[in-house]
Amino acid sequence: FMNDVPFRDVFIHGVVMDEKGRKMSKSLGNGIDPLDVVEKYGADAMRFTIVNITPLGQNLLLSMDKFNLGARFANKIWNASRYILMNTGGAEAEGSVDAASLDSADKWILSLFDETVRKVNALLKRYRLNEATSLIYEFFWHEFCDWYIEISKVKLYGGDERKKRHAASMLVRILEGCMRLLHPFMPFITEEVWQLLPVAKPCESVMIAPYPAHEPGRSYRGVKEK
Repeated sequence: FMNDVPFRDVFIHGVVMDEKGRKMSKSLGNGIDPLDVVEKYGADAMRFTIVNITPLGQNLLLSMDKFNLGARFANKIWNASRYILMNTGGAEAEGSVDAASLDSADKWILSLFDETVRKVNALLKRYRLNEATSLIYEFFWHEFCDWYIEISKVKLYGGDERKKRHAASMLVRILEGCMRLLHPFMPFITEEVWQLLPVAKPCESVMIAPYPAHEPGRSYRGVKEK
């Protein structure tokens, strides 16, 4: 009727089954009510978990316990964000990165974030949603929280005010980028955190903020990326 192709891409996902590999149905009584999941774990935990544990084109064996994955990640995001907000003194992320002010840890985390952005965007174009969420999860939990936040404590708790301000600005910068990167998968907690961050915002919601994009040729390690 519209004289045009109705769909140019069709995403066919697998079947959601119970943990025994049976299709969920009312007659078997083995279904999971999404509202029960939201009540117990939260909407973001439900969304993230289902996307993360569902390989492209494969069926999903689902049980209530599996939503702990998304719930733990949401809790990690909130705790890390609260720590940063409490320890940055309202420091706003600098508009641009001064390469001369970056130490090796700063260059490492910025380069790794940029590489994560590049890979996530490439995976989204190929509809490999579970792989994209895994990359974001690994970067945020392990590289950012387990390593960079811990490293930054030396500067945050040190006596040099300039280093404190720089560390605070870097933490806010990376956290803000992570919230935009993660927003399609966990829209509620990312919106809440993004609104609290002391950054110059181009719009009123992270939902319509520009999605992070890789910039070819940009490098924080002194060597241009291929």
